[in-house]
Amino acid sequence: MNVDRVQVLAHRIAAHGLHRAGADAAELAVFDLGLQDSMRDTALLGLVARLGGEVTPESLVDDDRLALAWSHRGAPHFHRRAGLAELTASLVPLDEADALARIMWQRKQVREAGLDALEVLFTTARAIRKVVKGPMTKGAVSTAITKILPPAFSRWCRGCDATHVHEQLMRVATPHAGVRLEAGESPATLAPLEDRGPIRTKPDVAAATRVVERYLRINGPAAPGDAAGYVGTTRSALDRMWPEGLAEVDVDGRRTFLPADLLPALENPPEPDLVRLLPPLDPFVQARDKAVLVPDPARQKEVWRMLGNPGVLLACGEIAGIWRTKSAGKRLAFAITAFDPLRPADRDAAEAEATRVATARGFTAPTVTWLP
Repeated sequence: MNVDRVQVLAHRIAAHGLHRAGADAAELAVFDLGLQDSMRDTALLGLVARLGGEVTPESLVDDDRLALAWSHRGAPHFHRRAGLAELTASLVPLDEADALARIMWQRKQVREAGLDALEVLFTTARAIRKVVKGPMTKGAVSTAITKILPPAFSRWCRGCDATHVHEQLMRVATPHAGVRLEAGESPATLAPLEDRGPIRTKPDVAAATRVVERYLRINGPAAPGDAAGYVGTTRSALDRMWPEGLAEVDVDGRRTFLPADLLPALENPPEPDLVRLLPPLDPFVQARDKAVLVPDPARQKEVWRMLGNPGVLLACGEIAGIWRTKSAGKRLAFAITAFDPLRPADRDAAEAEATRVATARGFTAPTVTWLP
């Protein structure tokens, strides 16, 4: 099949549930992969964009079917609680190179110390399991495990004025320890899973493959490198996780892949005539093929920043702008920048979405400023 990026985006908008056809949060397709919650209210606002009716923080925190955990790339995600065992299995590195890749920005320190990344990962997981017997703040856990881990696992942190275990190492080891995050708690609080089994160190290629397939189901058609970037692994490891039953799709001359059963949906997606305010790090903008989402390199720099990503304005099938908020008491002020002129109806719809976002966060009616 040959398609262009406009058709791909229409298909993804439907796959992400952004038409608000679903009514049950836990049944949303994004939970097949996980709903990231790295910045204030990002997961909550991901629900606002996908569910009709009232959405409140309790929609996530009080739903016993959902649990918060450090998972993909060490980032906190809400997952279906029933799928946590399979999720943890999917995160077991396939080999040493895969383990180093998952440790990400701290792999340099692991290499310099001459350590085996797999041993470092699971030694840290065992330490976390030993320490976390009940709810504990992240800082308390870090202090406790630093005392029992080898010095090479730690570093001096200027911001904390203390020596503690490497941040990313702690994050990627925690799910293997059978430990989750307490939703809605600040500072970050860890707690043991209620029914955790023994620590699993043997790779589960089938579980890892299902993660890649789920990525392709909501962010496809996509290339192997896109999926590797999302998982946070190497291309060689990704090749071992690559699913069967995929169809090849040419997207504006780029070779990509999609589960074959989704070809009819890609061929005839619903019209994306909707307006949504997506939060920073929403699953829709987590797709790694940025040129498909936003072809203009200058606009890519506005959407994906090194620090402090804005939210994005989705209008008529395109990422059409960015938005930020500033709070003052009970009021929330929105500043929206459209990349190109919008139809009056789309501006009105964006302002209505701003009201939904403000209400979900507990603010009164917002003010909206359109910036040039």
